[in-house]
Amino acid sequence: MKTHILGLKELRENMQKYASLVERGESFIVVKKSKPVFKIVPPESEDQWETVIDFTKIRKGGISAKELLAHLK
Repeated sequence: MKTHILGLKELRENMQKYASLVERGESFIVVKKSKPVFKIVPPESEDQWETVIDFTKIRKGGISAKELLAHLK
């Protein structure tokens, strides 16, 4: 898919429209005062993700992000 240039104001005013386009595979470079600020791209496909740890095997339902961060410190 082609990458489109999009103004920040346009994105703010039409967020749902652009979210739908990104879900369909479109990418956007968002500009503010003609300068690139950030890029919006669709997430990688599920088969590209690798499971490192399955926290549901430790506790049914997994663990909270707060608990995970506490263990990482």
